[in-house]
Amino acid sequence: MKKVVVAGAGGFIGGHLTKKLKEMGYQVRAVDIKPLTRWYQITEGVENLVLDLKSKENCYQALNGFEEVFNLAADMGGMGFIETHKADCMLSVLINTHLIMAARDLGVQRFFYASSACVYNGSKQTDPDNPGLKEADAYPALAEDGYGWEKLFSERMCRHFTEDFGLITRVARFHNVYGPFGTYDGGREKAPAAICRKVIDGKLFDKKEIVIWGDGHQTRSFMYIDDCIKGVLDIMYSNIQEPINLGSSEMVSINQLVDYVEEIANFKLSRKYDLDAPKGVRGRNSDNTLIKQYLNWEPSIPLKDGLKKTYDWIKEQMVENKGKDSKKVVFNEF
Repeated sequence: MKKVVVAGAGGFIGGHLTKKLKEMGYQVRAVDIKPLTRWYQITEGVENLVLDLKSKENCYQALNGFEEVFNLAADMGGMGFIETHKADCMLSVLINTHLIMAARDLGVQRFFYASSACVYNGSKQTDPDNPGLKEADAYPALAEDGYGWEKLFSERMCRHFTEDFGLITRVARFHNVYGPFGTYDGGREKAPAAICRKVIDGKLFDKKEIVIWGDGHQTRSFMYIDDCIKGVLDIMYSNIQEPINLGSSEMVSINQLVDYVEEIANFKLSRKYDLDAPKGVRGRNSDNTLIKQYLNWEPSIPLKDGLKKTYDWIKEQMVENKGKDSKKVVFNEF
C-alpha cells in the first residue's frame, strides 16, 4: 500500500485526486489550510490535516512517515484573482520550498508539482489563433506576472532537487481545469464555471444579459477534471523528467464557450463586454506532441461533454441555495 500525501486536498483538483487515490487502495493523508467545513470534497477513510504549508514545520509534520507527495497547494484562482493578488500568489513559493525540503530530508521517493500554463512567455500568446504552446516556449522567460513566475521558479527548484539530491520529481503544466466540485463564485472561479453560473443565474432569475470579460475573442483550451487526474497519475509514475503540458488541445474563444453553455441551458442572453476587466493573454492552447510521445495519450474529453456535467452540478447547487444570503456554499462528499 503506497502512502501518499496530497497537499491542497481541500481544493478542486486536490479533492478529486484524493478520492481517486483512495479508490486505488493508497493510504492517503490529505492536507489543506482551509477548515474542513470549507473543503470541496472529504473522502471517507482518509487522514485529513488542517495545516498552513507555508510553514516549514508544518511541511515536515505533513510528510513524516509518507512515501510520495502530490503538491497541488497554492493561493490561486481565475484571472480575476491572479491579476489582483500577485503578492499572495508569489508567497506560494514557500509551500513548494518547504515541502520539497521536507521530502528530501524525510526520504520521500516521488514528488509531483502542479505547475501552470501561466509559466509560458507572454509574447507567444498575443494571437487568438494560438497554434499551441510547446514546453520549450517557457523560455526565454516572460511568465504571467506574479503567479506564473512563482510556478516557473518552483519548476526549477524541482529540477535542481533532482539533480543535487536524487529526489524523483515530476512537473505538469496544467491548462485550465474545470468540472464538478469546484469554485463557481466568490472571485476565484475560472471561465467555464463562471459562465455556467452566469447563464444559470440568468435562467433562474429571468435576467437578460451576461457580462463577458474582454471582447470574447480571446482563446483558451479547457481540460475536464477526469482527464486531469489521469494525466497527473500517469505523469507521476512515468519516466518524464521535464515539465510537460497537461491540457486539452481543443481551443475555443470565450464567445464559443458562452455559446456552448447557452446551448446546454437552452437559454440565450444578450452579451455585454467589459473591456476593462482582467482577461489575461490573447490566445493560449496546449501543444500535446510531447505527452503523446511519452504516454501515447492526451486529454480528450470533449469540452461540450465536460461542460454538461459541470453545468448540471453547478445548477444543482444554485437551485438548492436559491434565495439564500450566502454566496459561498461548500459541498462535501462523504
